Amino acid sequence: MMEENWGRLRQRLLKTVGQNNFTTWIEPLEFTRVDDGVAFFNVPTNFMGNYVSQNFADLILHEFNLSGEPVQRLAFKVAANEAARPAARRSDVADVVETPMDAADDMALRARSAAPSAAAKDLADTLQAAPLDPRFTFDSFVVGKPNELAHAAARRVAEGGPVTFNPLVLYGGVGLGKTHLMHAIAWELKDRNPELNVLYLSAEQFMYRFVQALRERKMMDFKHLFRSVDVLMVDDVQFIAGKDSTQEEFFHTFNALVDQNKQIIISADRAPGEIKDLEDRVRSRLQCGLVVDLHPTDYELRLGILQSKVAQQMQTYPDLRIADGVLEFLAHRISTNVRVLEGALTRLFAFASLVGREIDMELTQDCLADVLRASERKITVEEIQRKVSEYYNIRMSDIIGPKRLRSYARPRQVAMYLCKQLTSRSLPEIGRRFGGRDHTTVMHGVRRIEELKTIDGQIAEDVEMLRRALEA
Repeated sequence: MMEENWGRLRQRLLKTVGQNNFTTWIEPLEFTRVDDGVAFFNVPTNFMGNYVSQNFADLILHEFNLSGEPVQRLAFKVAANEAARPAARRSDVADVVETPMDAADDMALRARSAAPSAAAKDLADTLQAAPLDPRFTFDSFVVGKPNELAHAAARRVAEGGPVTFNPLVLYGGVGLGKTHLMHAIAWELKDRNPELNVLYLSAEQFMYRFVQALRERKMMDFKHLFRSVDVLMVDDVQFIAGKDSTQEEFFHTFNALVDQNKQIIISADRAPGEIKDLEDRVRSRLQCGLVVDLHPTDYELRLGILQSKVAQQMQTYPDLRIADGVLEFLAHRISTNVRVLEGALTRLFAFASLVGREIDMELTQDCLADVLRASERKITVEEIQRKVSEYYNIRMSDIIGPKRLRSYARPRQVAMYLCKQLTSRSLPEIGRRFGGRDHTTVMHGVRRIEELKTIDGQIAEDVEMLRRALEA
């Protein structure tokens, strides 16, 4: 049975150490047995045993314990000597200093002094080498309907005090403000309490430091660092999916901090339940707190963001003028990514400054021709009609046809509303695509859906789900 476990363990080691290291140092190891917490290996030379014990012992011990085998030490013996000196079995082995794992680690960490070791301080300095972005504060975050819940939750956490929900998970697509809110929380916490130990890092940094700590035999320092913080913030947690050992350590770190009532804040590009290859226990832990979706921006929010950014740009370019309608045009045309929207505005101001012209529609279209082409809406009326009919489980002919039953009329109005929002078609043209209806009928349908969105949560959710499906 242990031979089978060693075979599976070898495959995990291959993924961690890479093909070259595996072929040179791990593959030649001949596993023999586990006896009283010691895993015994035959090795071709003493040099190989010493090298593995110095460079890969912690990693191998960690993998053994992950597989459910409580191994505290590794022992290596040159295979050629075994037959000649059977009685001297113990004297020939090169024992590795034991590296306790999991529960034993927690006991050792509790017994440690509150002050981290010099190695832990070095690790902390390395982790915090990438500072928080001073631009990403709550003051610079523009709030609208798509992100108001996420903003309110972030504000509550940033106030400090008793932990009300743990963890806070912020998720959403690219450029919707997750990282901005994460940085804003960290800035606010540090401003309110400079003594607070706030650790912000990406999931990739967490994974890299974990593997580095294993290789450098600094796991206790790694654990002490991460489990002694007051607030742990991990950005883009989806990147640990499929990394079994990293997820294992993240899970134990998560549990240790929650048990100490320390705040955890996570961001991801999708909901925890939708992250592929994420372990069930990690997924369950992430879902036990407050999970908040940052919805795609709407027109009003994009316009507000542009107005905020223009105020900032005017500090750099005080003599520039921007014509009426330009911001509205950009908010309408660049709809999927706030970063692209902000980048377009930055380019526009820089270009206008260089050529000494007012930012008008002509200059905007010349300067941003490539961005506008990439952001052109390619959604068709027929595509909207088909998607709406599938969503409401009715036939497309009923969307277009003359039937006025509520079960057909409401989806029809939703489809008209989406056509108005997501295509450049005129109201008369949209009416013609819906069975030759008059433009006033389309206008009534659009207004009705706008009214219902404010008072009927189901309609608002239906429209949002359909819009996101169409823009995906």
